Amino acid sequence: MIRITELRLPISHAPEALEEAILKRLNIQAQDLIRTDVFKRSYDARKNVALAFIYTVDLSVKNEEKLLEQFANDIHVRPSPDTSYHFLANASQLKSQRFERPVVIGFGPCGIFAALVLAQMGFKPIVLERGKPVRERTQDTWGLWRKNVLNPESNVQFGEGGAGTFSDGKLYSQIKDPKFYGRKVIAEFIKAGAPEEIRYVAKPHIGTFRLVGVVERMRQEIIELGGEIRFSQKVIGFDIQNDHIAGVKIEGHPDLPANHVVLALGHSARDTFEALHAAGVYMEAKPFSVGFRIEHPQSLIDKARLGPHAGNELIGAADYKLVHHAKNGRAVYSFCMCPGGTVVAATSEPNRVVTNGMSQYSRNERNANAGIVVGITPEDYPGGPLAGIEFQRALESKAYELGGSTYEAPGQLVGDFLAGTASTDFGSVMPSYKPGVHLTDLADALPAYAIEAIREAIPAFEKQIKGFSMKDAVLTGVETRTSSPLRITRGANLQSLNVKGLYPAGEGAGYAGGILSAGVDGIKVAEAVALDYLSQ
Repeated sequence: MIRITELRLPISHAPEALEEAILKRLNIQAQDLIRTDVFKRSYDARKNVALAFIYTVDLSVKNEEKLLEQFANDIHVRPSPDTSYHFLANASQLKSQRFERPVVIGFGPCGIFAALVLAQMGFKPIVLERGKPVRERTQDTWGLWRKNVLNPESNVQFGEGGAGTFSDGKLYSQIKDPKFYGRKVIAEFIKAGAPEEIRYVAKPHIGTFRLVGVVERMRQEIIELGGEIRFSQKVIGFDIQNDHIAGVKIEGHPDLPANHVVLALGHSARDTFEALHAAGVYMEAKPFSVGFRIEHPQSLIDKARLGPHAGNELIGAADYKLVHHAKNGRAVYSFCMCPGGTVVAATSEPNRVVTNGMSQYSRNERNANAGIVVGITPEDYPGGPLAGIEFQRALESKAYELGGSTYEAPGQLVGDFLAGTASTDFGSVMPSYKPGVHLTDLADALPAYAIEAIREAIPAFEKQIKGFSMKDAVLTGVETRTSSPLRITRGANLQSLNVKGLYPAGEGAGYAGGILSAGVDGIKVAEAVALDYLSQ
C-alpha cells in the first residue's frame, strides 16, 4: 500500500472530496484506486488560516511500484508501513499442553490487554481483580459521589476497567511504538464497540459511559477464549521460592500456584506494593507530580484556542497542554486535560481526598478541567521505595481535613489563590466535583515550593490562553495520583530484576501513563510471558 501525508481539505468538505484529492495528488484515474483507509485526521484551526482537516491516507492502487518510482523524491508519498498485529507465539507450540496457567493481577487497561493477548494466543489466563465488575463498581463509585460513602475495594481506582474507566477515555500517547502495538489496542476497542473514528482522529477518546460496555465485551472475549476473570479477589502476598514466583496469596481464598504472574496493579494498589516490598521484590522510588484541578468555562477555552472556529461541531471542545518552568526550579504542567468534563472524587482510602478529571464522549459539560501539577522527585520524599506513598497519603489526609472531613474537596478561587487569601463565595464558575467543594485557603494543601511554582505558572499560562487566570476559575485539591510513586524494576526480558516469572507492567509498575500506553505495555508483557513458556 501507499501512504500519502499532508492532504489538506476544508473541514466541511463533501465525502467524495477526499478521493478526488487523492486522484489529483497522484494524477491517476478513479479506476486505478482500489482501496482507501484514513490512517490519521487532524485539524488546523489556527486563527488566521482557513479551517481545514489534514489527512494521512493509506491506499491500494494499480501499478503501485511504478507509482512509487514516480514519487521517489516526494516525502509525502511513501510505502505504507505494516501496522497489523502479528502474534509471536501460540500455546499449541508448547511441548506439553499441561502447563500452569498464567496469572494476571489487575484488570485495568494493562491487565485487560495482557489477558486478552494471552487468551488469543491460547494460554487461558486467570485474572485476579480486587474490585467488582464494571457496572457494580459504577454504583459503588456513585455512592461516594452522591452519598459520601467510600467502598475501599470498589471505587474510581479499583474494579474492572481500572482508573481509566472514570476518565476522558483518552487514547493517545507520546510513547515510541515502532511495532504499532497502539493500533492493536485501538482495533480491539473498536471490535468491542468503541466508535470507529478512534482509528484515525488525532486525539481519540471514548468517554466513561462508552468504556463500560467496551470493557464488558472484552472481558467476554477473554472468557470465550478460555480465560477466567475472578472478581473481589485481593492479592495480599506472594510465594517466592529460590528467586522464582511460585504463587500468590488471596484474601479469603486458597493460595493460587503460579509461575508466570503479570503485575498489572495500577498506581493506587498501595497495600499490594507493600506486600511486594515485604516479599523482597526489587523496587525503587520514582518522580511523580502533585497539584490541583483547575476549572474554567469550556467556552472560554474554546474561544482562546480556536478563535473564530470556537463552537464548530466538527472540531468539538478545545483542549490545551501547558508547561512552565518556575524560578524555583520546578516544572508546572497541565495534566489529563478533560474538555467539557467534570472533576471527580478519586480516593481509594478512607478519610482522604483525591481529585481526577473525567469526560463523557460528548464532552458537553459546562466546564473544562485539568490538573495543574508540579513535578517532584525522590529527593522531596526520602525514605526508600514506599516513601512516595506516604508523601501522597499525607497530602490526601490534609485535603480531607481542609475540605471539612466529609469527602468534600478543599477549593479556592484562582484570584484568591494568587492573592493568598481564603475564598468564601463562588463566582461565575461553579465547581463540578461531587460530593462538593468546601472553599478555604489552599496554601497548606501542598508543600510551599509547589504553591510558589503554581502561583507563578498560572499568570504565565494566561499568556497562552487568555482568561486562564480569571479570578472566578476554581482550584480543587488535591491531585496526587498522576502516576505511580515507584517503579517495580524489570529487565530486558520484562521480568522482575530479582524474581523470575514476575512481570511488572503498566502504570502501577511505573511503565505506562494512560490507557493507550498501559494497553501497549500489557501486550508487550503478554508476548514476553508466551515466549518464556515456549523456552521451557
